[in-house]
Amino acid sequence: MICVYLESGAVGILHLPQPSRPEGFALIRLLLGGICNTDLELQRGYYGFAGTPGHEFVGEVVAADSVDLIGRRVVGEINLACGRCSWCQRGLSRHCPQRTVLGIVRHPGAFSEFLTLPERNLHVIPDSIPLEAAVFVEPLAAACEILDQVPSLPGSEVAVLGDGKLGLLVAQVLHAHGCRVQQFGKHAPKLAISAARGIATEVIGTELLPTAAFPYVVDATGSPAGLRAAVSMVEPTGTVILKSTVHGEVPVDTAPVIVNEITLVGSRCGRFEPALALLARGAVDVRPLVSERMKLSQAPAAFARAAEPGILKVLLQAD
Repeated sequence: MICVYLESGAVGILHLPQPSRPEGFALIRLLLGGICNTDLELQRGYYGFAGTPGHEFVGEVVAADSVDLIGRRVVGEINLACGRCSWCQRGLSRHCPQRTVLGIVRHPGAFSEFLTLPERNLHVIPDSIPLEAAVFVEPLAAACEILDQVPSLPGSEVAVLGDGKLGLLVAQVLHAHGCRVQQFGKHAPKLAISAARGIATEVIGTELLPTAAFPYVVDATGSPAGLRAAVSMVEPTGTVILKSTVHGEVPVDTAPVIVNEITLVGSRCGRFEPALALLARGAVDVRPLVSERMKLSQAPAAFARAAEPGILKVLLQAD
């Protein structure tokens, strides 16, 4: 089978045997995978990664212990937890100290013709959700996680910094839950996607960003400068939600955080159920976020394309 392989910044293609399926796991044929910013950071050296990346996917189950899964379209939660430790028992398996992570930590990723995941990680996709929408479930769940972490958000004024893939999803999710969202970004064509959903947008130019103007600010810039900007924009006693994954250290002046009593919330993976519900009822529109669709064998070109300015989601499909 064809699989993508990252090592020392290079994107390559390997031909490997189909993976074996351990008990309790499903063997899944890839239908679509999405290249995200984390994959690009892995290419740049994040986690010292070498292996097959990819954690945003939709696939078809070809073998499983549960026969009712066979032939079904599925998406999968990316954390493979032990299921026994105190974190898992508290429902926080994504923080399990023994976990592996699909395409990131010690588990081969989804950018391969076949992959394996525990059956308990899988969610069946309703027939009403098309493939190009289903492939967004994982990042959409990450956007929904903000609402689980900060339940006071609905109805509030929120600034979203960044107009990349995750920033656009965050803005739509918060808008769908009644937040008064203002999104700031550098690219008018990308912000137009949010504006079409009724979200207020502003292109960042030479003018300064507003200072101490929002009770909540979400940093989805993917830039080391995003946290500094977010801290400046949030009101005293306000909350900054950090969604950016950046390779390397991010310098931050802690003085305004302390003096203004700002709460910093790190935000990562989320539950899939809210994301599936949003897609099923059409509360978010992910179609404009797809820039290109390429084959697995074109992965080197696909990663280069995904890294180009102005490009949003590049999808990979089996050859």
